[in-house]
Amino acid sequence: MELGKRPHAVYKIRYHMVTAVKYRKVLLNEKVEKCIRETMKGISERYNIVIDEIGIDGDHIHIFCGAQPQYSPSQVLKVIKSITAKRVFEEFPKMKKEELWGGEFWSDGKYIGTVGDATNEEVIKRYIRNQNLDKAEMERRTGQLKLFKI
Repeated sequence: MELGKRPHAVYKIRYHMVTAVKYRKVLLNEKVEKCIRETMKGISERYNIVIDEIGIDGDHIHIFCGAQPQYSPSQVLKVIKSITAKRVFEEFPKMKKEELWGGEFWSDGKYIGTVGDATNEEVIKRYIRNQNLDKAEMERRTGQLKLFKI
């Protein structure tokens, strides 16, 4: 994973997202998959969402992606779901009328998990605990640096 950079932020955020087709219908065939993948390229460029991997399996989709910290994971998935659904219905209008009678392509449900590269829960907890060291402990830990007048 690479660092993302914005004028006032440096970040490394990745999510594993899963969402299903409405009613768990098996509608993600090769043509629909191609449409979704092409649409995701446009979403990536327009919204600065880094799409690392997409896995499509008949009735659901896995997305490994990253986004700027100002976007919540739910906002990222909402953008992806709304734009891909609109595009799929434009390409395959019969699907909206015949297969998905409610007019929605994606189900309301979702899974979102955060992903780290070299961090885990214990590393983060230890890092946070060490942020409030008292001055004596900090002096003890950095004392040898003073030998070299750094």
